Amino acid sequence: MSTFTETMYETARSSPKGLVTGEPDCPVRHTWGEVHDRARRIAGGLAAAGVGHHDAVALLAGAPAEIAPTGQGVWMRGASLTMLHQPTPRTDLARWAEETTAVIKMIGATTVVISDPFMAAAPLLSELGVGVLVIDELLGSSPICPVQTSDDDIALLQLTSGSTGAPKAVQITHRNVVANAEAMFLGASVDIESDVIVSWLPLFHDMGMTGYLTVPMFYGVELVKVTPMDFLRDTLLWAKLIDKYRATMTAAPNFAYNLFAKRLRKLARPGQFDLSTLRWALSGAEQVEPADVEDFCEAGKPFGLRPEAILPAYGMAETTVAASFTECGAGMVVDEVDADMLAVLHRAVPATKGKTRRLATLGRLLDGLEARIVDEDDNVLPARCVGVIEMRGESVTLGYTTMAGFVAAQDDHGWYDTGDLGYLTESGRIVVCGRVKDVIIMAGRNIYPTDIERAAARVSGVRAGCAVAVRLNAGHRRETFAVAVESNNWEDPAEVRRMQHGVAHEVVAEVDVRPRNVVVLKPGMIPKTPSGKLRRAHSLALVN
Repeated sequence: MSTFTETMYETARSSPKGLVTGEPDCPVRHTWGEVHDRARRIAGGLAAAGVGHHDAVALLAGAPAEIAPTGQGVWMRGASLTMLHQPTPRTDLARWAEETTAVIKMIGATTVVISDPFMAAAPLLSELGVGVLVIDELLGSSPICPVQTSDDDIALLQLTSGSTGAPKAVQITHRNVVANAEAMFLGASVDIESDVIVSWLPLFHDMGMTGYLTVPMFYGVELVKVTPMDFLRDTLLWAKLIDKYRATMTAAPNFAYNLFAKRLRKLARPGQFDLSTLRWALSGAEQVEPADVEDFCEAGKPFGLRPEAILPAYGMAETTVAASFTECGAGMVVDEVDADMLAVLHRAVPATKGKTRRLATLGRLLDGLEARIVDEDDNVLPARCVGVIEMRGESVTLGYTTMAGFVAAQDDHGWYDTGDLGYLTESGRIVVCGRVKDVIIMAGRNIYPTDIERAAARVSGVRAGCAVAVRLNAGHRRETFAVAVESNNWEDPAEVRRMQHGVAHEVVAEVDVRPRNVVVLKPGMIPKTPSGKLRRAHSLALVN
């Protein structure tokens, strides 16, 4: 039996901890033992349907109370799990169906497990020739015992954020999960007896599914889990749950903390919620903006939030989920560097005067991982030189499942090219500057889209998290960029002109270059991944 499955089943037998779902309307708590009992019944239904060792199973469900036992039931059959991207009210259903069809074919799934609120998709999936199983019906099956598994079995086929016309899935083995789980627990100083996790992160994303469902289930940590739709309907639900359950741990992308701060100021009375129990509020999955973290700390002060609890981190599906954590109790550590040296010479030279750029450090590498920074010729660079970040270690995936078959993620020496530009400080902390494919190069200078987007967001009327810098004429001598922003005032010509001028002014002040074009769009136009990241490459049509 693999360490992953053996430990999870032992946790189910011995842990008094469990999973709380159904907030805010109808909270229900299941111990991890009760989750396991439901998983055994689901495994029985999967076995009756012919699902066995090394098969691929796709899952389309919304409720964490159903996803947790279904995932465990799949692993009890020795199969791999793929969480399908979930359509939202804004999703183009025709495009979603096309992408989902491609994913199911790519992973070779002969079975799709489905539940509310996605039952309307069942006929479509049946037409694809795959077996459609309903979770409620699986729960009516007779329970069975797990099959033997190996550490090298694939546990998860995690779809990458950019999966569209040519999807790919990261192969996460049982060994990968255990290596990363052990490193995360050490890095976060988790106390199984006293820690309580509150999470609303989407379960089709690696941070939500692996970090904040699979790993707590593996070790037996108390977990309060709601859905992203619950969070979007009521951002203050996050505060209510932290207060109600005396939560010690949570996690979210930068944009969510930004939104949380605004809602606390606008809708909450000082002292209405107690956030003082939080000791570990991880910020990751996208660029961490120091000003946003500081703003959240200030907004949370009347509610007892401790600034040292906000901990920037770095990770990706290819490292299973986590790569580096800020040390417990350290809070955000900002690296302030000379902006021109960073842009022109690609060196992060500490500076406090003149034009500087403040970057959040993302902590030190977790145990079992190595990192190096390389230039375009694969030369390893010293501290504070900007280059491509490469990772190596036991939690790093061997590769991807694609339409063309297996594609390796590691080179001959085990190094994985993250596609991120960044550097290491003298103390070994990782700093990420941006994505290689997104960086705009003008007159030998590296201009980072996040700097442009941060500047555009300062203009009143621009919706938070809804500004995107689009690279134009990439790779050509006259490479430049445009900016698209969303606004509720997109139909007001005077307001549009004001925002266009304001965005251009703020961008020039930030990066010394004027955008070729600024476009003001209605809400919902800027494309994002299912986890909320900007799809910069897909925004090109918006600015032409």
